Amino acid sequence: MSTAGRKTFVNGRIFTSNDQMPEAEAMTVEDGRILMVGKEEDLPEDRGTVVDLQGRRVIPGFVDAHMHPVMLANCRKKITVMPPEICSIEDLVQAIRKRRREQAPGQWIEGWGYDEQGFEEKRSPNRYDLDRGCSDAPVALLRNCAHIRCVNSMALKIAGIDRNTPDPPGGEIERDENGEPTGVLKETARNLIAPFLPMETEEEKVRNLLELGELLSSQGITAVCDMGNLDSSDNFPIYEAAARKGFCQRAGVYYMWDFFADDGAFSIPAEHLDRNRNIFAAGLKLIGDGSISGKTAWMRQPYQDSGDNCGISVCTDELMESAISFCKKNRCQLSMHAMGGRAIERMVDRASEEESWTEPGVPYVRVEHVTDPSEESMEKAAAHGISFVTQPIFLYAESASYLANLGTERIRECYPVRTMLEKGVTLGYSTDAPATFWSVPSDPFPGLKLAVTRRAADGTDCGREHAVDIRTAVTLYTKGAAQAAGFSGIGMLAPGYHADFAVLDRDILEIPAEEIDQVRVAETYMDGVCIYKSEEK
Repeated sequence: MSTAGRKTFVNGRIFTSNDQMPEAEAMTVEDGRILMVGKEEDLPEDRGTVVDLQGRRVIPGFVDAHMHPVMLANCRKKITVMPPEICSIEDLVQAIRKRRREQAPGQWIEGWGYDEQGFEEKRSPNRYDLDRGCSDAPVALLRNCAHIRCVNSMALKIAGIDRNTPDPPGGEIERDENGEPTGVLKETARNLIAPFLPMETEEEKVRNLLELGELLSSQGITAVCDMGNLDSSDNFPIYEAAARKGFCQRAGVYYMWDFFADDGAFSIPAEHLDRNRNIFAAGLKLIGDGSISGKTAWMRQPYQDSGDNCGISVCTDELMESAISFCKKNRCQLSMHAMGGRAIERMVDRASEEESWTEPGVPYVRVEHVTDPSEESMEKAAAHGISFVTQPIFLYAESASYLANLGTERIRECYPVRTMLEKGVTLGYSTDAPATFWSVPSDPFPGLKLAVTRRAADGTDCGREHAVDIRTAVTLYTKGAAQAAGFSGIGMLAPGYHADFAVLDRDILEIPAEEIDQVRVAETYMDGVCIYKSEEK
């Protein structure tokens, strides 16, 4: 991407995410970096190329601090088990039959995104449902949370899973009243299928990522964190190859430690850890528990109508200690997935015993999702510089599951964003795409709408007392996300920062909150270069 020369952007309504100067009308960019931002009359006389923003709202480029772009790019090729196409298990059966007719016998059929509450039947599919769709080829569906797989009988047979197969540590093979596997594999049990799933070639992954990059650009997303795969494949070379072919987004790549901890030869080259690169290795990812919608997040209180079930603690002490040791040695960031309060407390308490091992400006530990934090955990995280990264799209898209699993009172207490901010936690927004029940899961605007209204897509009250104003929400999706993930020089429109920004088709700061999800990106810029321009007038 060429950034040479000077450009001046004028006649804009620029929201900078910078508390020192939140609003501006113009900015000068030189060699990709912002030279000056403020009033047009204060800009340098030498303006270079002048770009008229036509009075439109400008915000910093979105930083999606927690998503799985390579997985998302791959999922876009699979059956999308969501409305409007699939609203029932019978719809799913028909979709599997249709895909089978398009494929050869024995070829894997894969799907993603299902949620029990999204089906008319209000239950999970099982092996027998999938068998009705196809019995002569293996079928594997990934639940929207990515913590549960549902497979058919042939897939179970291929993986050698039967009534005598023990549950793996941190996982569960769901069984019926006769002790037979139902085909639902929870948490680490989902990995029993992974070695047998078809692997895309590097060329296919690069091509898929390039296509996804175009979508991200159209959504104003200029930086992402790839939070790892469900196998031991390495995404770093995929990003490098895609970048050489035109993938624009900046990316921090994390390695899922479950798949590398026992590999004594695993290492991250020092040059890959350089955060000044557009593509860099950010650190490791640990899974501490599961998901709310799958009833596997490790909660402080039992799930509604589930007896004493408080979820699953997934990560062993040995795995956590080895991850901390690796990150300290390599001075890289450690990401800890923790949704439930007990998982959050465990992770924050252990991380708080350490001094920061990363460079200034990079939180040494970041905690993901943070659905049910105690006040003590929030205070301890703030005191020790542990960042939180959360996803407002979860409540927006998955309210039916949250209501079924937590009830009306507890759903209002989830994701206490306002309290996190009051406690001083470094906080960023993200989507976790594709791991949510939304057909375009990377879209930032539905999550922003939830953050401001605290009402789900179906109207469910998600706790108005935890709503934030739109300026705060945008800041959390830009500056906050960049800081939580440890990106350098992005997230704000300020002197010295990269000129990464989005021009919107309407003023997101002024429109009614109910219209936030209707906002679209008109143009996206990186280093002052337009990488996307809407064809709509």
